[in-house]
Amino acid sequence: MKILLTYSSKTGNTKAVAEAILKALPQGTDFFEVGKVADPNIYDAVIVGFWIDQGHPNDEALEFIQKIKNKKTGYFFTLGAYPDSEHAKDCHKSAEELLRKNGNEVLAGFGCQGKIDPELTEKFMSFPKDHPHYMDEARRKRHQDAASHPDQTDFENAQKAFKNFG
Repeated sequence: MKILLTYSSKTGNTKAVAEAILKALPQGTDFFEVGKVADPNIYDAVIVGFWIDQGHPNDEALEFIQKIKNKKTGYFFTLGAYPDSEHAKDCHKSAEELLRKNGNEVLAGFGCQGKIDPELTEKFMSFPKDHPHYMDEARRKRHQDAASHPDQTDFENAQKAFKNFG
């Protein structure tokens, strides 16, 4: 089975998870950034990684996902929220729906927390108290917690999620 592992990464989080997953996949798996893959449909199976932007795959990954048709697929993502949060659950649901939309079978999925872009943290700190993304104490703690991810446990859990892929 010819497998493609591809990813889109803004801060390096998703790339680091992709590199961990690659170690769990069969030798000969192709490994590229999303923008360097002309046609994902030449593969039997495609795994795509992305960072979450407002609850969905980032634009570059979203465009790539829409090209995948009738394949065995998997996905993984990083996000600033806690991986067991409702937001993360919604992100899993969105990713699966996007992949299934084109007749793909979803074999595996994984999501973990990742460091939040410092520019985004700065932006949140500038919001007034009545803004929905105001940097209150809970949000500040989540940003601090996210700074230590992805970590070794995240990498191991990602590998477990894709160990039997294919």
